[in-house]
Amino acid sequence: MAETKTMPEEELRERTRALLEQVHPETTGSVPFRQAQYDHGLAWVHFPEGHGGLGLSPKMNLVVHDEISKHSKVVHHDPPASVIGIGMGAPVVLTYGTEEMKKRLLPKIFTGEEIWCQMFSEPSAGSDVAGLATRAVRDGDEWVVNGQKVWTTVAHISRWGMLLARTNPDVAKHDGLSYFVLDMHAPGVEVRPLYQITGEAEFNEVFFNDVRIPHDQMLGKEGQGWRVAITTLMNERVAIGGGGSKRKGGGASAQLRELWKDRTPGSMSASQEAILRDRVTRIYMENELLRLTSQRARAAQKSGNPGPEGSVSKLAQAEINKHTWETAIDILGARGLSFEAGYELRQGYGGFDGVEALAKYQFLRSRANSIEGGTSEIMRNILGERVLGLPGEPRVDKDVPWKDVPRS
Repeated sequence: MAETKTMPEEELRERTRALLEQVHPETTGSVPFRQAQYDHGLAWVHFPEGHGGLGLSPKMNLVVHDEISKHSKVVHHDPPASVIGIGMGAPVVLTYGTEEMKKRLLPKIFTGEEIWCQMFSEPSAGSDVAGLATRAVRDGDEWVVNGQKVWTTVAHISRWGMLLARTNPDVAKHDGLSYFVLDMHAPGVEVRPLYQITGEAEFNEVFFNDVRIPHDQMLGKEGQGWRVAITTLMNERVAIGGGGSKRKGGGASAQLRELWKDRTPGSMSASQEAILRDRVTRIYMENELLRLTSQRARAAQKSGNPGPEGSVSKLAQAEINKHTWETAIDILGARGLSFEAGYELRQGYGGFDGVEALAKYQFLRSRANSIEGGTSEIMRNILGERVLGLPGEPRVDKDVPWKDVPRS
């Protein structure tokens, strides 16, 4: 792993101003601006030079964002549909990809030109990712894949997929996995939408019917899939846990306070109002603690790869987000009981007519927070075993060949 370099903050700000002199967000579209940002090493400053970074500490990314925000009314943030590629795809390609893969894939991940999805979960192996059954069989310089994945967010608009498949059923389940970058437009890949209580279909099930993947699209070596998957999952938890506002008092807690200020006078008793005021105050504090914890998790990253501590912010985000929007519905009272939604094949972002409509949507959407990216129960196991050092749960199938493990 490359050693972290040091650079005075002012020098990094000068580099950012030089970028803005060449291309400015107010006069340049998102894709060309972010391409120039990548070329200047200001995409992910903690990535190596030549790959969108400068080899600096991750916390220096905040300096770049701050400087751009100071000199532009327009900020080209990460495209919402690119959260998986930017938060998970880029770190895993950087860590395990060949130089050719890095040069080809990383720039378009950052610009948002190519959307990525993650294909780990299966109907019969949800929380037990290592128990998956999708098979990849070697055929010359290609692998032939058959099987099914589920809960695959944005698969319907993705160009590339991070695919974990079983390449050796004769060894223990963790040892027989390999990791591929899959062309989602390849023959035999079928994507079917799954509709949610929000009325949307942001995730899908994906079927593989004799899908061929070139061997050079494997990340890591054959049988190293579990190690590569762990890198992906750790980054996923930091991405989800750090997905809230980076500004003090911003994000969900700001929207909750707006609802509180706009509440209908006399809509609740004095005691109810006192209880809700206390809840709004507590949620503000919890969101601030989450924001600071997420900052610490990002600062602890090296080359984009966090440790198990990222599960802290992911677990906290799931629970705090649910509490936030439950409180919002309680503030709305009877008005919060109705929800109108169409069935659009889209990711859940934007298009809300005011904070009240947003609150209704987020109340429903937040139900998924304690499931996606690893359930809250799994997060507690990880924190107990890998952070606190508590004894692990019994694993009777750990050393048994996958083909001999009983399955339903």
